[in-house]
Amino acid sequence: MNRRFLFVLLMAFLVSFTMLIANTIELEFWTHEDPNRTPLEERFIEEFQEMYPNVVIKRVTQSSTKIQELILTAFAANQGPDIFNMSIEDEFAYIVNGRVAPVSYEAAGFANKEDLLASYLPGTLDPVTYEGEVYGLPLEITNWCIFLNKKVFRDAGLDPEVDYPKTWEEMMEVSEKLTIREGEIITRRGFDFRYPYYLVAFMPLVEQMGGKLVSDDGKTAIINDEAWLNFLDYMAAWGPNGRNLGSPTYKNARSLFNMDNNDIGMCTSGLYQIARIKRDNPEFYDSGEFMVVPFPQFENAVNYVPAHFYGHYYMVNSQKPKENQEMAWKFISYMLSHAEEYLEEVAIIIPTNDLLESETFKNYPYSDVFISDLEKSTVVYFSESSAKIQSLIKEAVESVMLSGRSSQDALNTLRRKVQEVLDDQY
Repeated sequence: MNRRFLFVLLMAFLVSFTMLIANTIELEFWTHEDPNRTPLEERFIEEFQEMYPNVVIKRVTQSSTKIQELILTAFAANQGPDIFNMSIEDEFAYIVNGRVAPVSYEAAGFANKEDLLASYLPGTLDPVTYEGEVYGLPLEITNWCIFLNKKVFRDAGLDPEVDYPKTWEEMMEVSEKLTIREGEIITRRGFDFRYPYYLVAFMPLVEQMGGKLVSDDGKTAIINDEAWLNFLDYMAAWGPNGRNLGSPTYKNARSLFNMDNNDIGMCTSGLYQIARIKRDNPEFYDSGEFMVVPFPQFENAVNYVPAHFYGHYYMVNSQKPKENQEMAWKFISYMLSHAEEYLEEVAIIIPTNDLLESETFKNYPYSDVFISDLEKSTVVYFSESSAKIQSLIKEAVESVMLSGRSSQDALNTLRRKVQEVLDDQY
C-alpha cells in the first residue's frame, strides 16, 4: 500500500468523521429521580442511539422539587434542556409563555392530532392542549388512593378488610386508634397527608363539600366559604395543636410506609408505590400485608370527588433547532412505546388505550382500585400561576395546623392573595 493511497484513505476518514461530528444531534434530557425508571431509560437511550448513530442523549435527574427550580432557572437564562418533564401544574406556564414546542405528530408516530388524541384515555391530553395544539406527551398519569398496612390494623385490634376508613371522619377515628404515643411523642401514626402537594392532596376535600378554588370563569377566588372553613377546621383538628395525628413537619408518611417498621398505618400514594415497595422491601411486598383502598369522602359530601389526577408530561424546548425538536419527539415516542414495561417495572400508567385494555394492566396488583377512582377523577387545577397558588394554600393550611390561626382569618388571607394572583393573570 503506497503512501499516496494511505493519504487518500486517511483524508476520506477525516472527512467522514468531520461530517459525523457536524451532523451530530445532542439532546439534553432532564427528568425527576426514580431509581426504577433509570435502568429502563438508560437502555432506551442506548437502543435509540444505535438506531440513530448521529444522536447523543444526556439524561440528567434531580428530585421532583429541585427540578422545578433548575428548569425555571435554565429557561430564564435561555439554556433550557431539549426534553424535560414535570407535573402539569408546574409545566403549564411553559406552554402559555411559548417556551415549548407543539408535538410533531409525524415524528412522534401519529398521522395527525386526531390520531394522537384517539390513542389516549379521553381527557388525559386536555391539560397540554392549548389553542388547538398538543404540547406534551404523558410519561404518567397519576391518581392517589390509600395504602394500608394490615399488620398495624390487626395490632390495634381492627380488621383491615372491614375497618378501613371510607370517610374522612372515619379516617380521624381510625387514625386515633392506630396512633401510638410516648408522652407527647408519636411513635406510630395512623395516617398522614401528602403535605408538599397541596393542590392534589387537599383540593378534593374542599370540593367534596362543595367548595372551589376559583370560579368556573377562572376570575374569582375561593367559592363556598362554608366548605373551605370545614376543611380548614378539619386540618386544625388533625394537626399538633388539635388531636396531633400528623403534621407537615413530621417525616413524609409515604417514605416510611415501605419499610414496614410499625411507624405508619396508612399513607396516600399512586400505583407507582407498589413498585417502590417491591424494590425497597421485597419481604413486605411478598407478604400480602398491605392493601389499597379508595380515596375517602366526607360523610356529608355534596360531590363525589376522588383524588385529582396529575400528569408528568414530556415537553420539548421551542428554542432548540428544528432538527433537535424532531429528534426529541422521536425519542420521547420511542420511550413511551414501552408502556407495559413502564407498568411492570415502575408501576406508572402511560394512559394509552392499548395499555389500559391490556392483560398486563388488568392483572397488575390493585390496578382495579386505581382505575375505578381515575375514571371518576378530574385533573388537578393548573394555570400559569398554579405553583404560586399552591404555595398560598400551603400557607393557609399550615397556619391553622401549626400556628393556631383561626380558619376564618386564614381563609380571608387566602382569598385576598389568590384573588391578587388571578387579577394579575387577567
